[in-house]
Amino acid sequence: MNVKPMEDRVVVKPMDAEQKTAGGIIIPDNAKEKPQKGEVVAVGPGKVNEKGQKIEMTLKKGDKILYGKYSGTEITMDGKEYLIVRESDVLAIL
Repeated sequence: MNVKPMEDRVVVKPMDAEQKTAGGIIIPDNAKEKPQKGEVVAVGPGKVNEKGQKIEMTLKKGDKILYGKYSGTEITMDGKEYLIVRESDVLAIL
């Protein structure tokens, strides 16, 4: 993948949605929820504040994260789905 995110954005590869419920019921494709977990595959350089100081990124490549359900922009590269989100849209590092 040859994408370099800008400022405080990260490129995330969403993890696959669950195939079964905890009780063992198989979930059909059309009923699966949008995934909220993913792996960071690229990180931007960080944002510059109004004083001209660079704010370093907390996330790094390889981090497993939890992000907002409807956050980011979906892209397709080399036949794979990715999501570009701001670091502030990331809820937690897993």
